Amino acid sequence: MASVGIKDVAARAGVSVATVSRVLNAHASVSPAARERVLAAVDALGYRPNTLARSLRTDQTRTLGLVISDVLNPYFTELARSVEEEARALGYSIIFGNADERPELQDHHIRTLLDRRIDGLLVSPADGGSPLVLDAARAGTPMVFVDRWIPGLDVPVVRADGRAAVRDLVAHLYGLGHRRLAIIAGPAATTTGSERVAAFRDALAEYGLALPDAYIGQGDFQAGSGRRATERFLALPEPPEVVFAADNLMALGALDAIRARGLRIPHDIALAAFDDIPWFVHTDPPMTAIAQPTGELGRAAVRALTDLIEGRTPESVTLPARLVVRGSCGEHPTTGTTRRSDA
Repeated sequence: MASVGIKDVAARAGVSVATVSRVLNAHASVSPAARERVLAAVDALGYRPNTLARSLRTDQTRTLGLVISDVLNPYFTELARSVEEEARALGYSIIFGNADERPELQDHHIRTLLDRRIDGLLVSPADGGSPLVLDAARAGTPMVFVDRWIPGLDVPVVRADGRAAVRDLVAHLYGLGHRRLAIIAGPAATTTGSERVAAFRDALAEYGLALPDAYIGQGDFQAGSGRRATERFLALPEPPEVVFAADNLMALGALDAIRARGLRIPHDIALAAFDDIPWFVHTDPPMTAIAQPTGELGRAAVRALTDLIEGRTPESVTLPARLVVRGSCGEHPTTGTTRRSDA
């Protein structure tokens, strides 16, 4: 059977070869109707660009793009550092883009990086429906999702699985006598946002505890939303005994709200966080948190991407997150434990 080429796609879609090329390279200068016809033709004909041939081209830039969700978030800062170090060790440079948790800014950075002819792209998606990310993936752009992902796309994912650590946290809180547990959730459009709420709800159910709507605060992975959600929790007729923030910046916002009310942690309310950061050992009391293997994730993501660029087929990588017990949930200072050697 003859192989399908770009001219076949153009003929089926009723557009020029140049238009097909622009769609496959995720350029913005194509009408939505033409883009839809081209992608339909790609799917119908089973056309796939030759990634191996692309990796062997003589004009490789030896440059990788990294679009992270929020450069102010210490988790992503550490992730970016490990990505840069691993890329440099493999002979690549990194161009960074900060999405600031905004899908439109994410797409701006992706478009710019593709225009600069990077060899591959690492993305932590700000949402689950970016047409530009979908187009780039379908076009065969070497791409790896890190931390977050878009379900249904054939793109390798490098992430931590926090479900077991969330179960450990709920078991720990239950053992301390806490029964009213609330969560500040991340955006439902992100996989990490929805997954952490589901893991928390499932873990509560194992102990016969409910998660009422009043105990779910909708956040955006930034400090202001953590502060607002906690203020709402504290104004309830029956406030929660524990607030679990689904990332570190929302935890810092929650801490601000608790202190602004003159309340003490953990005497008046307990606080725990997903995404451990170095600062948490310096809060008063030190904060109980779930730690992700951030450096390992960054290094694994670069290795997966360079495998793609060089024509290999990497597997997705999932690493475990771990609970780090400190003192913000009512732990006795002599019985608190740390389940991570570098905490």
